[in-house]
Amino acid sequence: MPASQANHDVFHAVSDPTRRKILKMLADKEMPIASITEEFPITRTAVNKHLFVLSEAGLVTSRKIGRESRYALQPEPLRELQEWLSFFEIYWDNKLSALKSFVESDEE
Repeated sequence: MPASQANHDVFHAVSDPTRRKILKMLADKEMPIASITEEFPITRTAVNKHLFVLSEAGLVTSRKIGRESRYALQPEPLRELQEWLSFFEIYWDNKLSALKSFVESDEE
């Protein structure tokens, strides 16, 4: 599902530190909810709610294997974040260049 059609916004989904950590955990491998829950001091229900938000934003998918649901990262919607942030890179580059010029001129 494209991020524009998602029920939850990608920006909202990654705004929570728990959800960001879940995304990092799923970056390398598919994981069941039990394994994800072990990494947090919150209930399985709370983790499930975070996974729901990530799923609605198109950032994770789940598939059933027997009685277990396994979750995997879907990084495509993160491009929206990357594009948005890259728009502002020029401002950072300009500020850093100005700072460099200021520091170097101060040394002389």
